[in-house]
Order: sequence, then C-alpha cells, then structure tokens
Amino acid sequence: MKKLITLLLLSLNNLAVNAQNQLDSFVNVWHRNAANANLNDYFDLMSNDFVFLGTAPGERWNKTEFYSFCKPYFDKGKTWDFIPSERNWKYTADSTLAFFDESLSTWMGGCRGSGIFQKQNDNQWKLIYYNLTVLIENEKIQEFIQLRKKKIKAKSK
Repeated sequence: MKKLITLLLLSLNNLAVNAQNQLDSFVNVWHRNAANANLNDYFDLMSNDFVFLGTAPGERWNKTEFYSFCKPYFDKGKTWDFIPSERNWKYTADSTLAFFDESLSTWMGGCRGSGIFQKQNDNQWKLIYYNLTVLIENEKIQEFIQLRKKKIKAKSK
C-alpha cells in the first residue's frame, strides 16, 4: 500500500512539474514573440478577455485595446525584448488557474511582471492577465514621488 501511495504522489508531482514546464515555455514564447514582432503568435497565447496593465497610469487595456497599442510597434519591427531571470508559480487547488511573477531585464532596467493563466474549456492554457511594473528601490521613493509630480511637457508635432 505504501508503494502505491508513493507512486501516486510521485505521479502527481510529475504532473505539476510538467504543467509548470509547459507554462514556463508559454511565457518564454510569449516574450520571444514580442521581441521578434510576431503579432499574431503573441496574441494567440492570450484569452479573449485578456487584460494588460502597463507601466503608465492610463495603461489598462483589454485584448482589443492592447492589440491596437501593439500593432504599430510590431508593424515597424520596433518591439520590446523582456528577458526573464526568475519566475515563481502558484496554482489554485483545482489547477485551473496558475499565477506567476517574474523578474525581467528590459530597456527600462529591472522590471517585474505578474500574470495569470487559465485552463480553457479545451484544456489549453491561455494568458488572461499580465501586469508589468518598473522596480524602484525604497530608498529612492521620495525622489520618485517628486518626479511623478512634475508636469509632462506636450510633444511637439
């Protein structure tokens, strides 16, 4: 009986590791699709109700809005290359949602991304939420607050 329980636990652990490897691969491919300006492949990994939170205060987009934002950059081949260095995962008890946070090297310096994958009715994982944040050290927060209070000059046309 002990052997059967041990085998069952090992099997469950293998399933969890395989799911995490698959999800890690999805996120890596998603970032690579952005870096390579593969617009359709980039958006195919997102659910229809996907939400993206960017670094600017007004950047909360649904999938359609995010597509409209991204398309000109992808069309010009001037996209972003976010390179993850660490990623952590958590799952719901029923294994239908997977939450992650990741450390990223970007053109903005160090950033953090966090996201949620949902297992769809067809048993495929889709990214339903992603939040990109720029990191700032606590010791620099007062300077940052003052910087945020400054007015932004309008761009000349």
